Amino acid sequence: MKYYSLGNRHDLVSAEAAIRSGLAPDGSLYMPERILSLDFAALAEAGAALPELGTRVAQAFLGEEIEEAALAGIVREAINFPAPLIEIEPHTWVLELFHGPTLAFKDFGARFMARVLGHFRRNADTSLTVLVATSGDTGSAVAQGFYRVPGVEVVLLYPKGMVSKLQEQQLTTLGENITALEVAGSFDDCQRIVKSAFVDPEITACMELTSANSINIARLIPQSFYYLSAAAELFQRGIPSVSFSVPSGNFGNLTGGLLAKRMGMPASRFIAATNANDSVVRFLNGTDFEPTSTIPTISNAMDVGNPSNFPRLLELCARSRTAMAEEVFGVSCSDEETKACIERVYRKVGYVLDPHAAVGYLGLEKARAAGLNGPGVILGTAHPGKFIDTLDTVLPGVVSLPETLQQVLRLPKQARLISDRFEDFKDFLVSERQA
Repeated sequence: MKYYSLGNRHDLVSAEAAIRSGLAPDGSLYMPERILSLDFAALAEAGAALPELGTRVAQAFLGEEIEEAALAGIVREAINFPAPLIEIEPHTWVLELFHGPTLAFKDFGARFMARVLGHFRRNADTSLTVLVATSGDTGSAVAQGFYRVPGVEVVLLYPKGMVSKLQEQQLTTLGENITALEVAGSFDDCQRIVKSAFVDPEITACMELTSANSINIARLIPQSFYYLSAAAELFQRGIPSVSFSVPSGNFGNLTGGLLAKRMGMPASRFIAATNANDSVVRFLNGTDFEPTSTIPTISNAMDVGNPSNFPRLLELCARSRTAMAEEVFGVSCSDEETKACIERVYRKVGYVLDPHAAVGYLGLEKARAAGLNGPGVILGTAHPGKFIDTLDTVLPGVVSLPETLQQVLRLPKQARLISDRFEDFKDFLVSERQA
């Protein structure tokens, strides 16, 4: 399997090269040259569990470069936690993706990528620098996934004042090979800085870089695992197809769902559920794609004005807005709606949604009001305890903080404040390398 640059279809590289570089030399994203089909019905009827499904998917994308036994081991080690389907109402489930070590769905991609990269670099004698822009959960998942990995340095960039206290603590308290940079700007500024670093000749001449954001194909591939697993479980129960409501920011999660569908997973519809950062929703509803400045919200991990994975969505939909709109229903929600939804769902069924899952619930609700029929799965992307400050204003005293998060709050913050100027980041990166 080769991977091509979205900026140049003739620029084909190996999976290892695509993963190690993160971005193509022209700054574009990589995509697989083909998407192999799985016999979904046979796998579902055989009762294939998440690790087995994950291994089959990984083989389809990486099997020409990593042998099956090694891939199976990578998947087992990376995804060593469950992803349960919880039916909160008739024909409505939450797919809980927050049972990993950092209590967020980003653990799937970050842990898988760390192990794949470790496999490719097992005989390397040079160091690698992983650059990550994060609006919340990506950074902590990557930090945990790569913590103390020999020969790998991680640099996290996060927007000052735009992540929750708990998220910030998870980002900034590890130290050792994990460096946290608090950027005086937005997530989009962090993302711009990271992308600029990959095409800067002075930086790339003195260090090997890769990215662990969802711009890296190794982060994206495992995000298809849990879609297939959820669909297979429901298929076994006699439910042949469902719609997935996906809380969306950088749109890697939704892209993973479309990959799963292209591989043979039945899906009635995808709902792209966003907060006020709705550039993709506006595109789906007929306007040109016009990224805007990031708007801070209570669902901060989705505060992305210019989603990096939008080009991949277009590519998977034949670069056609009409084709995309046939598969994806777009909806945005306000903070007021999100808070009201959290309270309403808890009072109705006793289930606590975090702000991101609440946006997903609203997305499914609005899609149904617009005519969508059939069962639906909402992606629960983070543990409610990670947003206890917000939830305490809506459901006072209902949410307790898991012990793992209590321990993180007691650790000292280790972060360096920098401006949103690329040159300042470049000076830091180069000087640290030369130190």
